[in-house]
Amino acid sequence: MEGSGAPRTSHRRRSVKRMRWGGLRQQWKLLGLFEIDQNHEFYSLTCMMKEGLFAAIQNTISLPTNELSDDDFRSEVTQIHKAFRMQTFAGTVFASLREYLGMTEEEYQQSLCSESCFLQFISNSKSKADFFLTNDKRFFLKTQSKREIQFLLKHLKTYVEHLRRFPHSLLVKFLGVHRIQIPQGQKKYFIVMQSVFYPDERIQARFDIKGCEVSRWTEPAPEGSQVIVVLKDLNFEGQFITLEHQRAWLLQQLDIDTDLLRRLNVLDYSLLLAQQPLHQDERHQSLSFASLIVRTKKSVNPGSSPILTCVPGVVPDSDTTLPSPEPDSGFKLTHRTTSSFPPGLAGPGTDEAGQADFKAQNRRLLPNLKNPLHVIDGPEQRYFIGIIDIFTVYSFRKKLEHLWKSLRHPGRSFSTVSPQAYCTRLCQWVQNHSK
Repeated sequence: MEGSGAPRTSHRRRSVKRMRWGGLRQQWKLLGLFEIDQNHEFYSLTCMMKEGLFAAIQNTISLPTNELSDDDFRSEVTQIHKAFRMQTFAGTVFASLREYLGMTEEEYQQSLCSESCFLQFISNSKSKADFFLTNDKRFFLKTQSKREIQFLLKHLKTYVEHLRRFPHSLLVKFLGVHRIQIPQGQKKYFIVMQSVFYPDERIQARFDIKGCEVSRWTEPAPEGSQVIVVLKDLNFEGQFITLEHQRAWLLQQLDIDTDLLRRLNVLDYSLLLAQQPLHQDERHQSLSFASLIVRTKKSVNPGSSPILTCVPGVVPDSDTTLPSPEPDSGFKLTHRTTSSFPPGLAGPGTDEAGQADFKAQNRRLLPNLKNPLHVIDGPEQRYFIGIIDIFTVYSFRKKLEHLWKSLRHPGRSFSTVSPQAYCTRLCQWVQNHSK
């Protein structure tokens, strides 16, 4: 009888653990998330994804610091595993970008390849893509068509250069592109991207905004329900994004980002928006010298980020014209970018060149959060904002679709319009729904 204590204790621990996991699984189902366990149709696929990603990231952990070359953008590395092959596209480029965003390879690997199961996110999108979410809900994995992957890789240099030039861009942060091939099975392309809605605790509402009205209403979840429903434009009517002094920054950055998409001939992208009430001690935070240092260091930035004597988010007087966000001829981001401590902190101000650089890049001081690029604090609410789904090109087929919708919905606004009209309309929507 003396030796029976240990087995009982072990059994009790396993029971508690099963109860905890059972509770989490039930909670995820309520939220529209489903754990991809051994009984799930995607269990085998996600296990292979994890194994392949672990090996791919292991390759980039010890990369030397070098400037990226054209070959890095074209590179394809195939790794052979027991039951599948996985290709990694432009691996060094994405490793460089991850570090530029303040992410170590080890934490990226841990999040993607932990023993915890992926979650399946049930989207109300018309896309046939499958959405997976890491267990900590920090990264999305999304299956994409070959055409969409080819588009991203073709314009990858332009995309990364845009993020380097405008480090506070609203564009979703792509962190990896891969293809998994199973013997006697189809090839699946997928991307890894940062979740715009992270950390998602206390988020009260989520919206997918396109700036139009046709098919832009989603039936909200019943009152008291915990199911995650991503609402649309018409659901937002009568509400405002209340930012006060940060509004000018948002409008300018949205204009910069959508102008890039216009030049890439892209339409049908979405502005993701979520609302989270601020805690009392988060409202009207005093900008002490110490907090300025911390927040400026977190302001993702490969070079200098001078402190301006203004409230974070204020766009300085527009006496300097923004440069065209065309990529520079020389690409300078390295495999391992080291962020230097911002100059100007030791003194009361900055030189004119530094202030011009700050204005040109539309920088702001970022909050002290894990996902600060997509977070903007207003006086009462925290907003998570990001631009996603940037793969739809205004092709001949889309032009025919525009013509058909014009006949079907006369006098109403719909998503399929020219890239110029699309970006103008979305910017106008945000201007009309912000204050």
